[in-house]
Amino acid sequence: MSSLRLVFLTVVASSIFALPVLAAGESSYVYCDNGLRCFKAPCPSNSALDLATGTIIKGGSIDASRLPQADKARADLSDLLFYGSIVVRGRIESRLDKATDGMPMRKVIVAKAIERQATMKERNHCSSRGLY
Repeated sequence: MSSLRLVFLTVVASSIFALPVLAAGESSYVYCDNGLRCFKAPCPSNSALDLATGTIIKGGSIDASRLPQADKARADLSDLLFYGSIVVRGRIESRLDKATDGMPMRKVIVAKAIERQATMKERNHCSSRGLY
């Protein structure tokens, strides 16, 4: 009976230590328009602040298709993202960009949830910090 208990405790302990590894790919981001305008694609007119590292990811885009239905149905979702008004939880993927020949890979934030409202400090990289 004690060997069965040892096996059970080993499985539980290893799964507890594996949870941070599984969640390591996700972070929180403030995605917004950064005010940069270009004459030629690709144009890095959007950026995202990774709240875990403080890194600003320039020129990325966002995929909101994996948000919960209630969040996707919000009439102001595109405005909230444009102005950097919300913090989204998700992960970054590199995807092929068929629209531009010069840059085949682009960074995409795959948003899975809206966490909260962004603070003004978190919105400093956005062009329109106080408008929405």
